[in-house]
Amino acid sequence: MIKKIPLIGIIDDDTIYQFILTSIINKNKLAENILSFFDGEKAIQYFVNNKMNSEKIPDILFLDVNMPIMDGWMFIEEYARIKKEMIKKTAIFMLSSSVNPIDIERAGKISEISAYIIKPIKLEEVKRIFDNHEIFS
Repeated sequence: MIKKIPLIGIIDDDTIYQFILTSIINKNKLAENILSFFDGEKAIQYFVNNKMNSEKIPDILFLDVNMPIMDGWMFIEEYARIKKEMIKKTAIFMLSSSVNPIDIERAGKISEISAYIIKPIKLEEVKRIFDNHEIFS
């Protein structure tokens, strides 16, 4: 049995994909709460504003690569700058429809990224992440 995770974050400009991922998480009762952001800039501002409040920092974050305003790569750069000040570490899973080996290799070299996942994410993969989230944190 998978233990419910207190707080999940989803950063993706695709409302349909956000709906699907949220539905998977809710239907399988994997999380207590879900935060949704449509670009990295609003998400990074949320992290900055709440960096000392562990209850408001997501345990797991699903981060899209391609978004307007601040994309996933830019978000990771900003997150890397502020993570030392944060009271809690977040396991970040980068999501993309890109199968470009350059993107996959780039993500693999960034310590803040727990894994690079190719969209669409499957239920089994979501359950594996939640089941093993402490390994990624």
